[in-house]
Amino acid sequence: MSGQIKISTNNSNLSKHDHVIINIKTRENKIFVITYNDPRRFGYIDLTNQDPETHKFLSSLGPEPLSNYFNAANLAKTLLNKNKPIKNTLLDQNIVSGLGNIYACEALFRSKINPKKISSKLITSKGKPRKNLILLVEKINEVIKEAIEAGGSSLRDFSNISGKMGYFQSSFNVYNRENEKCLLGSCNGIIKRVIQSGRSTFFCSKCQK
Repeated sequence: MSGQIKISTNNSNLSKHDHVIINIKTRENKIFVITYNDPRRFGYIDLTNQDPETHKFLSSLGPEPLSNYFNAANLAKTLLNKNKPIKNTLLDQNIVSGLGNIYACEALFRSKINPKKISSKLITSKGKPRKNLILLVEKINEVIKEAIEAGGSSLRDFSNISGKMGYFQSSFNVYNRENEKCLLGSCNGIIKRVIQSGRSTFFCSKCQK
């Protein structure tokens, strides 16, 4: 959405909001410059040799999508007795690490799950994942893979290390489409916007139950 890590061969083109600049010299005496640009200051950098399992910023993080540990069975364990909406749960970095607001909205749409649905309703009384939770995990991974292939979503000034903008935003089904018609041909629903934990949530009022 915003900010970038830039890799170049010189450090003469500094920009506003370049907060960290790292110069790397290779054995061939080539210079590579890694620049961390963050206009909104959401991120941080910590140089450490500490084990990630015990690091204060990393030890409590949940599994990343696309990792082996991120599956319906493990996710179901974290949803047991969770009485908050599933959208809020997905944005909890202690449960799923790195799943942002846009991709949570898109994955819930593809799974036809209402973002306001209580998280524990997606598991059985024995703590096993229901079919819609299994589908949700599949769709989260699907959305993430497609977004990576598209270079991300450039809603503001986000670009990749080569300076190219992402174009996954052209594939949005619900995000930022308030009051527009659902893109599914068999549906005549309207995309709604609600606020959940201070974040905008977009969903189809008909498809997502």
